[in-house]
Amino acid sequence: MLLFNKLKINMNNCLSNGEVKIGKNYKLYTNKKLGNGAFGDIYRGENISTRKSYAIKCERINKDHSSLLKSEIKILSYLQGGIGIPKIYDFIPTINYNFMIFELLGLNLDELFRICNKKFSKKTILSLGLQMLNRLEFIHSRHIIHRDIKPENFLIGKGKKNSIIYICDFGLAKRFRDKKTGMHIPYKEGKNFTGTACYASIYTHLGDEQSRRDDLESLAYILIYFSKGTLPWKGLKVKSKSERQNRVLSKKINTKVEELCSGLPKEFSMFLQSARDLQFDDKPDYDYFRELINKMNTDNVPLNQVKYDFIDVLEKKMNKKKMLLLEDNEKPKKININLEQSHKTTKSNTNNDSHEHEKDDVNVDNNNKKE
Repeated sequence: MLLFNKLKINMNNCLSNGEVKIGKNYKLYTNKKLGNGAFGDIYRGENISTRKSYAIKCERINKDHSSLLKSEIKILSYLQGGIGIPKIYDFIPTINYNFMIFELLGLNLDELFRICNKKFSKKTILSLGLQMLNRLEFIHSRHIIHRDIKPENFLIGKGKKNSIIYICDFGLAKRFRDKKTGMHIPYKEGKNFTGTACYASIYTHLGDEQSRRDDLESLAYILIYFSKGTLPWKGLKVKSKSERQNRVLSKKINTKVEELCSGLPKEFSMFLQSARDLQFDDKPDYDYFRELINKMNTDNVPLNQVKYDFIDVLEKKMNKKKMLLLEDNEKPKKININLEQSHKTTKSNTNNDSHEHEKDDVNVDNNNKKE
């Protein structure tokens, strides 16, 4: 009951313990939380009729009735059809909450990295990097910047799609070109911090308006993190968000690119430095960044054919889960037989029986959300 109250859903919508009806066709499982977006929680749900599973993102309606979820849906709708873009199925507004029904995906890259004991092989890192770069190139080609690029916002698909990397959580995304004129947004200073401190670009920390270059710098930090298992500014003990952002910025500025990428192929340094060298309204040379990634692939296997390290780990976990379920089903069950019941009833009963993550700060600059 507490979970329902926490969601502020009308109790008439409650189907059973842990289930809430959303609109006419869906139910949400309050005890199956999948994660957090930039401004809302994500739960597992399903279509009541078809029993097909979905992800459901919930947004608490503000007093001024502004909706970041509506902005996210606009952007996602515009990106529909792209490889690695989650499909949207419905948008359901209620008195207290807005709900987005979208494609159910697998684990995010940070979770998978931890499952693999924070060790990815070189070929996995390069292949992931290539897919993430392709996602950025696609959304940039549609005049959208993400503004919160981090491992948690890249997820694998479910089932046969587990080799496809999806880019998610467009809660902080915005257009960088005017819809009518096609002009690039103007350069501004003094902007509020938007994004996640660990992976944000130096320009973002300094309060500059974000553009395509910032998404690419964030991607560079992800690749270095996967390669080294950490970043110099991760795990800092701080007392406030502002202190975290200041200390992370200081570390990023004072850590030379060569030092940050020490022990890694020179292409990592070149990737990061090239992203930082871009001017505010420059169009990145995505082919050049792709070439840097492909140069580091010394194996004969093309990067688009790589089997990721975590696939085998996930399969082993799934097989172990299936074995435990089989063992549980094979355990003998107690049969309570009432001697006063007829032989027919007893026989019927017998037959039936045989059957740490460190939490980085995410700041939202609402003024930047307007398209």
